[in-house]
Amino acid sequence: MPPSPKWAELAEHIRKQIASGELSPGEKLPSTAQLCQIHGVSSIVVRNAMLTLKAEGLVVGVPGVGVYVTEGATSEG
Repeated sequence: MPPSPKWAELAEHIRKQIASGELSPGEKLPSTAQLCQIHGVSSIVVRNAMLTLKAEGLVVGVPGVGVYVTEGATSEG
């Protein structure tokens, strides 16, 4: 089985943080630059991971402010 794309791995990591309660509803995620540095990935990888999580309803982006865990995010993903 081929390895998962980096964006999918990052999305899964953040998904697990939300499910475990490490990231709480309403909590702001680190910035794109911070996520790039923390995970050693490019901004495109972070962008694709965020698009996936937004499509799943786990996070919401506020233009010019940041990305937040949605109030409805649960461990049932």
